[in-house]
Amino acid sequence: MFDRILVPTDGSAIARNAAESAIRLASRFDATVQALYVLGLDELPPGADVDGTDALASVGERAVDEITDMASEAGVDVDAEIVESSGPVHEAIIDHATDHDSDLVVMGTHSRTGLDRLVLGSVTERTLRESDVPVLTVHEGDGLPENLALDDVLVPTDGSRSADAAVARGIDLAAETGATLHLITLVDTSKPWTAVVDEAALDDAGKEILDNAILRAEAADVDAIEGSVGRGDPETAIRDYVTDHDVDLVVMGTHGRTGLNRYLLGSVTEHVVRTAEAPVLSVRAGSDE
Repeated sequence: MFDRILVPTDGSAIARNAAESAIRLASRFDATVQALYVLGLDELPPGADVDGTDALASVGERAVDEITDMASEAGVDVDAEIVESSGPVHEAIIDHATDHDSDLVVMGTHSRTGLDRLVLGSVTERTLRESDVPVLTVHEGDGLPENLALDDVLVPTDGSRSADAAVARGIDLAAETGATLHLITLVDTSKPWTAVVDEAALDDAGKEILDNAILRAEAADVDAIEGSVGRGDPETAIRDYVTDHDVDLVVMGTHGRTGLNRYLLGSVTEHVVRTAEAPVLSVRAGSDE
């Protein structure tokens, strides 16, 4: 499932926490961890000399060395690299993932509460939005369980191409780990237009999407499957489902919208990444036609 797992690091505790989850995945799937530090030349003050660049490089060396040591102790193969970039850091990360055939990018993200959680623009969020390579986001203090002992994997689906790609990845993970696969389809009743749409038709459409996903999981011999059609605001419903069912991992599409009832997965995914009490694996399959 994964052969090369990219772990961008800045040497922070959040990056180390993300690296732990990456190493657990690599250990389970016999993958190589790719430790990356992006030396952002635009971070240097105007007129900075060679010493300033060297200081940043030293930070990078310590950061990738730390992840190298962590991976080596776990018996995981690791490649480490420091790259210079005069552009945005997230673009350097995405380019590195593409150029080095990474199957997954694992990044840390802050837990956010209150109005601050609405502020976008972090390197992780920009990577999440633009990367064609799947991105696993891990909150500080959270992470994948040791030995990848997943009990519950949640996949929300709206039937879009990106959601279908997420269903496929969630099925693979549940089949590999023996986790219960939770499949949910949400009828978004938070939008004004729902008042003029036939609710029964929306429910039927949601059930059809869910049934198709369940059939795919059954065909893949997933041992335990739970499916449900819910109502309400998708962002809140997914977050509450994670908490109520003690979900270990959420797998979601990053964008795709077709039909009146299918919510814009990009904004929903970003909200879940910020607020859900579980790592989120975001998968892209291109925009819907």
